[in-house]
Amino acid sequence: MPLMSALGSITLNDGHLLPAIGFGTWRVTGDEATDEVRSALEAGYRLIDTAASYGNEEEVGRAVTGSGVPREEIVVTSKLRGADQGYDAALRGFERTLGALGLDRLDLYLIHWPLPARDLYVESWKALVRLREEGAVRSVGVSNFTAAHLDRLIDETGVTPAVNQIELHPGLVQEEMRAANAARGIVTESWGPLGRGKGLLDTPAVREVAAAHGVSPARAVLRWHHQLGVVPLPKSADPLRQRENLDIAGFTLSDEEMARLGSLPQRRLGGDPDTHEE
Repeated sequence: MPLMSALGSITLNDGHLLPAIGFGTWRVTGDEATDEVRSALEAGYRLIDTAASYGNEEEVGRAVTGSGVPREEIVVTSKLRGADQGYDAALRGFERTLGALGLDRLDLYLIHWPLPARDLYVESWKALVRLREEGAVRSVGVSNFTAAHLDRLIDETGVTPAVNQIELHPGLVQEEMRAANAARGIVTESWGPLGRGKGLLDTPAVREVAAAHGVSPARAVLRWHHQLGVVPLPKSADPLRQRENLDIAGFTLSDEEMARLGSLPQRRLGGDPDTHEE
């Protein structure tokens, strides 16, 4: 059974399916981005995550269209950058994204950050809903939104995001935000699921849990995400590690192991959604 098939998929609130694990492309550009995404698709990933602000949409699109994998099998995600927030600006930003990717449609489009000081995320959301209604985007969602931000979108538009992509790893378990997403029927995606190289994988708890199952620390952490019911978006330039990160279906963490990984010291590695601006 292919590794992705073994993990299954998650049904979004709009009825579409999302692979249970994806491939992230943050901070990789140029030919390196194309090579990494092409390798990830060869390894079996079918959810590819990029963003306008990453500066690699063209390279990601080139890998997708040249991969030989049927387009309908790949869920391509991108995100609206802050400079393109607002109704009309969001529509223009989407056209630039689609053109850069070289695709005729996008599978999942997210507002990258709420940017509350600008107070344009509701108007941006209305533009994304229009794009979905017109068929240019299959599913729409958000990234880095708090429960208050979500409720404002829902209250003012009547449309609930399909996905909320947030920073999430054993060093930031986001219990309240995961519960808030679940209560609203929103799937949680994890960015930075392996702690962005800040030492998470070297902690004794992670290493001991991994050793108990004969797997790498990264696989143990990704299994933790999977058992939480969230969709992690790991990234790696190494084809072997890409394949290893997909191979998390053959073992199960105990309740005690899940709790141990979730009890690490907590700290945010990225921006705070209530104050982050760009």
